[in-house]
Amino acid sequence: MEAAQQLRVEAVQDGALTALNLTILQDRVVERLSPEAAQRIEFGVYDEPIRFNITLIDSQLCVAQPYLPQTRVVDSPTFLVRKRRTTGGLFPTFDQIFTTLWERRAAE
Repeated sequence: MEAAQQLRVEAVQDGALTALNLTILQDRVVERLSPEAAQRIEFGVYDEPIRFNITLIDSQLCVAQPYLPQTRVVDSPTFLVRKRRTTGGLFPTFDQIFTTLWERRAAE
């Protein structure tokens, strides 16, 4: 389901998630910085999905590589993501995305 469609299904008003994310960034990140550093922070918003190639190696390790439209695949950074906690963190996020997409795949 594309992001815009998902927001309609969840009955979220346009711009509501962006406003929430910007508030969280302001409250949790910017306010912890020195005044000089806080003045240099800039936020930008775009309406395109973020894509990753995700490979689950096992229940503790995955390889994630972002799709960067202006960059060749070999020049895109590759992240090794290890599960280090029982809850939270990046591994469960990538695991959930991979599993959801895998379950929806067209079998060949």
